[in-house]
Amino acid sequence: MNIRVVQAISLTLFGCMLNNIFLEYIIQLDPGAGHLITFCQFLFIAIHGLIFTSKFGTVKPKITFRDYMILVVLFFTTSVVNNWAFAFNIPVPLHMIFRAGSLIANMMLGILILKKKYTLEKYISVLLITIGIIICTLYSTKESKRKCIDCDIVVGKDEGISASKDYFFWWIIGIILLTTALFLSARMGIFQEELYKKRGKHPQEALYYTHLYPIPGFLLYYQSLVEHSTIASNSEMISIPFLNIGMPIIWMFLLLNVITQYMCINNVYILTTECQSLTVTLVITLRKFLSLLFSIVYFQNPFTIAHWIGTVMVFTGTLIFTETHHRIREQISKKPKTN
Repeated sequence: MNIRVVQAISLTLFGCMLNNIFLEYIIQLDPGAGHLITFCQFLFIAIHGLIFTSKFGTVKPKITFRDYMILVVLFFTTSVVNNWAFAFNIPVPLHMIFRAGSLIANMMLGILILKKKYTLEKYISVLLITIGIIICTLYSTKESKRKCIDCDIVVGKDEGISASKDYFFWWIIGIILLTTALFLSARMGIFQEELYKKRGKHPQEALYYTHLYPIPGFLLYYQSLVEHSTIASNSEMISIPFLNIGMPIIWMFLLLNVITQYMCINNVYILTTECQSLTVTLVITLRKFLSLLFSIVYFQNPFTIAHWIGTVMVFTGTLIFTETHHRIREQISKKPKTN
């Protein structure tokens, strides 16, 4: 593992954990700000890429428009389908558990599409990590106190569906949507891996174009963006001492969220050019898990025996996946024996 990969993993974990803190602060103040947050993140990365990556369109992309559009369609469709599932009686805990299954989906598609073969240790590690995250998620999410943020983006309010006598039927549809999104996300990771092998490694360019092209899609959320921009502008003012100015608190948290999101996603794209898709998925999965634990500690939520069991399973699975025990054994065997 080279220094570039180690640095990218460290900054991914650090940036994403900070990002999660600011996200929780925003959601506490405005639970419906999901679309506004996502739009600002995409817009920031697109503007940054326009200035520093494409040099205002003067630098020709190394990867074709067609290839980028495949990535964009997979990325945007995955996001829409994931949000859409909420409208079909899918509770937040179940949604989070499905997202934790990304490692298994990636491994399955790796076998089917790339004809990869994994060792028994890899299978065991992925299973341990997935079960560990499911346990922590189940005991960290209180369904009765959670509200859906993105229930109305495609099919409208879910009031009619919830009141329907065909509750179970719609729940099955929601499960199908979640499963589809899970495998679409895994397929996107594999497509990125194949694309970089064919076209070369261009993480900054890929980051820019995959966030620029989807921006018109946010027209679907125009009303939500206007509504929650107004809420943000009318939020409590907070002074920024070193700038000697006042700023609405939601916009301040949103700015910090966008900056840390860039740090997180930028290093994820570096990882996609340096590592196999399964390894990238492992890092992203661990990021979600560590963010969950950090949230529990930072916001003083209860940490039960179930959390400890889940934590042990995740870290055990990670050590097995990275073959740490083999490396330790090799280092010990290399030490000169003393008489």
